[in-house]
Amino acid sequence: MIRRLILGSLFGGALAIAAPLVAQALKNHNTNAPVDVAADRIEVQDRADRAIFAGNVHVTQAELTLDAARVTVAYDRSSGNTQIDRVDAAGGVVVKSPSETAHGQFAIYDLNRRLITMTGGVVLEQGPNVVRGGRLVIDLDSGRAVVDGSAVGGAPGTTSTGRGGRVTGRFSVPQRKGS
Repeated sequence: MIRRLILGSLFGGALAIAAPLVAQALKNHNTNAPVDVAADRIEVQDRADRAIFAGNVHVTQAELTLDAARVTVAYDRSSGNTQIDRVDAAGGVVVKSPSETAHGQFAIYDLNRRLITMTGGVVLEQGPNVVRGGRLVIDLDSGRAVVDGSAVGGAPGTTSTGRGGRVTGRFSVPQRKGS
C-alpha cells in the first residue's frame, strides 16, 4: 500500500492546524527568472548540451536557492538562445524558499514541467513543522507538494527513510489556555 501525505490537505486534523508546507510559498515561483550558478569547478560538455558544476554548488532563481555537492545543468540551444531545461543535483541537496527548507540526497528541477523532485531521506521543514519521507514532488503550477514514504512512490523494496517506507510528520498546534 502506498502511504502518502498530501500537504495542505486534512490529515487527522493535524494538517488542518499546521500551515501548508513548501508548496504554497513556491506556487508563484517565477521559473522564467534567470538561473545563477556558482561552484568551485565547471565542466562544459557542449556537444551534450550540459554543464557540470562541482564543489560547493549554489544555484539561485528568484527567491529559490539550491545547494549541493554536484549539479548538472541541461540546456537547449535550438532556439538560438541557450535555455536551461533541467537542473540535477546530488550530494547533500538543500532547497530553500523564504519560509521553507527541504533536504535530500538528490534533486531534479524540471523547468519545462515546473516540477521539483527530491529523493533520499527527504526532510521538509517550515518553522517547527517537519515531514520526513523518501521522495518529495513539488508542482510549481498547482502549489501541490506530495511526500511519499518510498523514493519511487511506494515500490516494494525501495524505501529510503529507514522506517519501512512511511511518511512521518510533526506539526505545531496552537497553545490553548486552561487545557
